[in-house]
Amino acid sequence: MIRCIVAGAAGRMGRRLVANIAATEGFELVGALEYPGCPLLGEDSGTIAGIKPTGVPLTAELEPLLGSADVLIDFATGGVIEAATAAAARDVAAVIGTTTLGDEGKRALAALAAGGARIVAAGNMSVGVNLLYKLVAEAAKILGDGFDVEIVEMHHNRKQDAPSGTAARLAEVVCGAFDRDPAKDLRYGRQGVVGARTRREIGIHSLRGGDVVGDHTVIFASEGERVELTHKASSRDTFARGALRAAAFLAAAPAGLYDMQDVLGLK
Repeated sequence: MIRCIVAGAAGRMGRRLVANIAATEGFELVGALEYPGCPLLGEDSGTIAGIKPTGVPLTAELEPLLGSADVLIDFATGGVIEAATAAAARDVAAVIGTTTLGDEGKRALAALAAGGARIVAAGNMSVGVNLLYKLVAEAAKILGDGFDVEIVEMHHNRKQDAPSGTAARLAEVVCGAFDRDPAKDLRYGRQGVVGARTRREIGIHSLRGGDVVGDHTVIFASEGERVELTHKASSRDTFARGALRAAAFLAAAPAGLYDMQDVLGLK
């Protein structure tokens, strides 16, 4: 049995994590964490998630939960490094799915892993998206840099950042395959008389509307042909299921900082 704490348990993603843990054999919810002052503190996490009560109330105190946990699953936007640090001090593994870490946060996680922590960190926990990363890298190598590349992503109308972390990662994959410089060669949308497309540029375009969970397409275009690789997420459950695969991976993994490519054996 893998005993889980969910951070951000009252959020859209947190609720799906709670529901999926409750429905998945071999997993048990032992903690549901939210920020101090959250109006839902004290309420049952299952009720908040729209399932039967779990007996695990929402709390703002992480430390009392760590003694009975194997893994912390954290998709929250704040306090991520602090929570991972507390978990590492109690030999609790961490699965981190936030997209707001930044370089400083990534360095902090690497330092925790060097000190013995077990961590999976990925901006997108979807199994399909991580397969897309692999396919895009392979396609880029096979097609060669004679193909123009454009990346298009669409998300719901409440998403506040653009481009998505997944689109940014796809751009990194293409830049690595084609030896392009992200600081110089990425083009974030186009407007006005911008001139002909340069050979080196990679376009990134962000669409927002409705309740779209997440669509990503990478287009390779050349004279006379076009290859498109697309992933569409229709439910946040895909990210929750990926997070549980990451938690199961960490149950047998040595200390280290891993990503979903490690979890899925794609490296």
